[in-house]
Amino acid sequence: MKKKQTTILAAVLVVLCVFAGILYLNFKPETTAGSKEISVKVIHADQSEKDFTYHTDAEYLGEVLLDEKLVDGEDSEYGLFVTTVDGETADDSKQQWWCLTKDGETVNTGVDQTPIADGEHYELTLVEGY
Repeated sequence: MKKKQTTILAAVLVVLCVFAGILYLNFKPETTAGSKEISVKVIHADQSEKDFTYHTDAEYLGEVLLDEKLVDGEDSEYGLFVTTVDGETADDSKQQWWCLTKDGETVNTGVDQTPIADGEHYELTLVEGY
């Protein structure tokens, strides 16, 4: 009886894993192949702003920002944790962090998981307080 329950449980687990994989493939953010132009506005702690325009074939924002050496950070289990943008490093003692937005709206993915398309506008703002 116990062997039968274990077999059924294993089969259910496999089905759930396959279902989760199908859901991920259907709902993951779409990428755009080919040449595109994006702009990135950096808003520093002193509220000064600097605009950057990039022409790229990359499909994800993080690829562009790292290739152009605009950002630096630490790899984590959740992707790239941006610590430095345009030469300014967030100060943990002041609870500073870099916030990624797209056209002023919060982005729910990290920079290396954010797909890009031609003509998009992003902002990286140094925010204080968690």
